[in-house]
Amino acid sequence: MKKLKNEAEMVKKAIAAGVKYGEERGVVEFEATDSANEKIEYIYRLLCHDKVITPMPEDQVSQKSMKHRLAMWASKLK
Repeated sequence: MKKLKNEAEMVKKAIAAGVKYGEERGVVEFEATDSANEKIEYIYRLLCHDKVITPMPEDQVSQKSMKHRLAMWASKLK
């Protein structure tokens, strides 16, 4: 897993874009009390379900790997 130069920034961008994606799609409403880790997991699973990103094998899924996958996705957004 190659670390991105600005991965933390991309994770923040991915969370913002993922929250917007989920809410526009009408499947979720995030609360202010939801932690970043909860948002990351939900967004990752939603994007995998919608076939926006390729899912990882379940035994390889962790917070670190989900953050990385979302950062890669966010880096490709306009």
